[in-house]
Amino acid sequence: MRVLIGSDLHANLEAIRALPSDCDRLWVLGDLMNYGPNPAEVVDFVRENAAVVVRGNHDHSLGFDEDPRCSARFRAMAEEMRRYTQRVLSHEQRDYLRHLPLRATAIVDGVRFLMCHAAPPDPLFEYRGEESPLWLADEVASDIEIELVGHTHIPFRRFLGTRWVVNPGSVGQPKHGRAEACYAIWQDGELSLGSAAYDVEQTVEKLRRLWLSAAVFEDLAFVLRNGTAPTAPADSPTGA
Repeated sequence: MRVLIGSDLHANLEAIRALPSDCDRLWVLGDLMNYGPNPAEVVDFVRENAAVVVRGNHDHSLGFDEDPRCSARFRAMAEEMRRYTQRVLSHEQRDYLRHLPLRATAIVDGVRFLMCHAAPPDPLFEYRGEESPLWLADEVASDIEIELVGHTHIPFRRFLGTRWVVNPGSVGQPKHGRAEACYAIWQDGELSLGSAAYDVEQTVEKLRRLWLSAAVFEDLAFVLRNGTAPTAPADSPTGA
């Protein structure tokens, strides 16, 4: 069994098309939506191809018309793209986002996986990096061997003594310093991290055609081209 695991697709169809196509199953760890130019197409792709999908904070925001709780540096980007995304999604597609589960489990090759977007106690919003001591404090069922999370857009694998915590990074808006689509693969009892180059400029050109403010377009393009957050103004904090 070969499973492709992706997170934080962020409506980037070019990045999704660069993912490996020789997998038996696809699992998606949330944030299908926002920041990217193809939200409707990405919802349809996930509905047609994914065996397991959980809800991310941007999916929740679009489904329930709520604040995605982004950091200050990403707030304008999220809000302008959220307005665009609301216009192009159908009622059925927004209803699909509303009904995505917050957590999911699966068993493959006798190994039990727990999936959520952010972290088990707060599956939508908690921003938790690899080194956080909170991973050790989580109350996770004793039979969970691999915990799959996203949200930070930064890939990592961490062994906690009884289970692994794995973040595949972001497919559609990576922040690990490289312009590539990140993912993970489960095969033959091993979970590996991977990445694929894609046509970033095609995604940037699609964004250019939207009715975005110049500042938001430049910030979105910067993130895609550089794989990192744009430089913050002197009086503004930065973050994910």
